[in-house]
Amino acid sequence: MKYMLLIQSASAETADAADECTVEDWIAYDKEMREAGIWVSGESLADLLTATAVRVGRDGGRTVTDGPFAETREILGGFYVIDVPDLDVALDWAARCPGARGGGSVVVRPVAEFGG
Repeated sequence: MKYMLLIQSASAETADAADECTVEDWIAYDKEMREAGIWVSGESLADLLTATAVRVGRDGGRTVTDGPFAETREILGGFYVIDVPDLDVALDWAARCPGARGGGSVVVRPVAEFGG
């Protein structure tokens, strides 16, 4: 079953610098996932300063807003899609993710599969 691991980084105000991960941590994690044969896809997102939100009103008009947003406590930093037997295995991989450290979290969601 496929699961998406949404990597939520802590905001600068709440991050624990002592637990931050390194580039080497991410390289090792990527390698481990690929070698285990569970990696489907994944990407790191560009800086939050590049974010743009689009909202469409009832009249069909759109409102475009630049980020970052002051009320954000966690910042979506990237994602992985993995293919594992069940939720317990997905949770184990999420716990290994460097993004789960330093005040960050990894949200695990099953990927919906529609027939057809």
